[in-house]
Amino acid sequence: MAVPHTEKPWEFLNDYRGKDFKGDWPTMPEMFRITVSRYPERLCFTIFDPDRISLNYTQSLKIIEAVARWLNSKGIKRGDRVAVSGKNAPEWAVTYLAILFAGAVIVPIDYQLKNEEIDSLLKASGARMLFVDEEKYDYYMQKPVKLDEVISLKKGIGTYVYDLDGPEAKIEKAEEKDLAAILFTSGTTGVPKGVMLTHKNLVSDVYLAQGTPLIILHTDIFYAILPIHHSYTMLAVFIETISVGAEVVFGKKMVTSQILKDLKEAQITMLLGVPMLFNKVLAGIIRGLKAKGPVVYGLISFMMGISGVIKKIFKVNPGKRMFKFVLDKASLTSIRICISGGGPLAPSVFRKYNQLGIDFVQGYGLTETSPIIAINPIEAYKETSVGRPCPQVDMKILNPDERGVGEVIVRGPMVMLGYYNMPDETAQSFTADGYLKTGDLGYQDSEGYLYLTGRAKNMIVTEGGKNVYPEEIENEFQLYEVIDQILIRGYVLDEKMKTEGIEALVYPNPDYKNAKGGAPSKDELKTQIDSIIKEVNQRLQPYQKINKFELLDNPMEMTTTKKIKRGRL
Repeated sequence: MAVPHTEKPWEFLNDYRGKDFKGDWPTMPEMFRITVSRYPERLCFTIFDPDRISLNYTQSLKIIEAVARWLNSKGIKRGDRVAVSGKNAPEWAVTYLAILFAGAVIVPIDYQLKNEEIDSLLKASGARMLFVDEEKYDYYMQKPVKLDEVISLKKGIGTYVYDLDGPEAKIEKAEEKDLAAILFTSGTTGVPKGVMLTHKNLVSDVYLAQGTPLIILHTDIFYAILPIHHSYTMLAVFIETISVGAEVVFGKKMVTSQILKDLKEAQITMLLGVPMLFNKVLAGIIRGLKAKGPVVYGLISFMMGISGVIKKIFKVNPGKRMFKFVLDKASLTSIRICISGGGPLAPSVFRKYNQLGIDFVQGYGLTETSPIIAINPIEAYKETSVGRPCPQVDMKILNPDERGVGEVIVRGPMVMLGYYNMPDETAQSFTADGYLKTGDLGYQDSEGYLYLTGRAKNMIVTEGGKNVYPEEIENEFQLYEVIDQILIRGYVLDEKMKTEGIEALVYPNPDYKNAKGGAPSKDELKTQIDSIIKEVNQRLQPYQKINKFELLDNPMEMTTTKKIKRGRL
């Protein structure tokens, strides 16, 4: 379990205030320099390519400063925008920090976007330079977008980031309230907005998130498997790592077998992911246990239940020893803490990981809040909640209904400046008294724990006038192996009365095998999914029941954090 502590995780900064930084929070470069002074020889950035390649904090700082000098020599100054688009790698992290060390603003862009989409974001941000992966380097050397320079993130392709250096110069440093990053987010509806985050936003959030409490140690090893351009991985993995002097290992492929290999080889202690990742790993564990036969599976399930009760009531963790053989096989033995974010996680998944002896929590946030605003405390977690607000987060529920459900609104040092060059959209996103409207619906209990019910724009109004939140229903399907994707939505029952029925769009798991070990027919799939929906309907409230479903031949388009793009259907 977590180590007891009384000091707030950011209080050590008092020893550096006035000497290494001024104001409430250091800037990102100031924070990194402080970490280097504390842990100069600690490993910082690591990748297996295929053998281990690592930079310690002192080596990282040397390269970062060299690239920052080069940027300065090319005329990049305080406030200029510089973009980076590439796969997770130490070069990405070095580039990110070097841009900030040069006083400039980082524009991280999803490398999975089409070239035309990246072009559009480069133009919208006014980026002067682009650091890019090898597969898009040649395209941008043809100058489809006006850029001062195009630099390669991969050695041997073109101008390589690690080879850059410039003369000593007096660089105008960014200040705490200066813009640090513009993060373009389309969410699941396809409308890109540039979220403006300051140094204060990012640095305050990275430390306040640890005050839930969530003990992060300099000896921890984080695993960056989700795209690092996304606010969740960027802050909760990359920036969190460098705030405490930990190590980050960059994963290359979102493939379960590769992930498990990396976890074991790197001895990862902090695994942060989205629900899909944790669902797949857990499904593999359960599949392996079931293969031992019904008696053994029943006994282990019973023991897991006992382990969960002991952990919940007595605050001790017997599961690590009881199920060491299970964790060994799943390459999870070294894991200290798992954190799920980026979307709703089924309470049953949350429960099973904790029963197995892993300290598993989930958090909540959005790009506009840097992103973390709530985390479940490890020693007082609630399986159906996304946690308590982080310190200095002022959270309210706007216009609650009879269940106490309303829109979640927040204020705090991690809340964005606004949307880049979108004053109207920015104004619409805040209340008159300065609270950010998250667009998420939820309620809080008497202890302040937040429970999310869904997105306001996704809410379904049924024939009986009841509000139904699709995400609550979708959660019920997370552990059925035959289903790869499911989306719950309303369909019009009565145009005049504005009432809706509930339907499910289902894409079956392409790797699923029937009882004979072969690929099931479409009729077999329909029968099995119909049976599952009937089973789930029995657990739902009458007004939540699914009326019909459609079996899809092709997967639904997803964001890079594995959420279905509802607006593209």
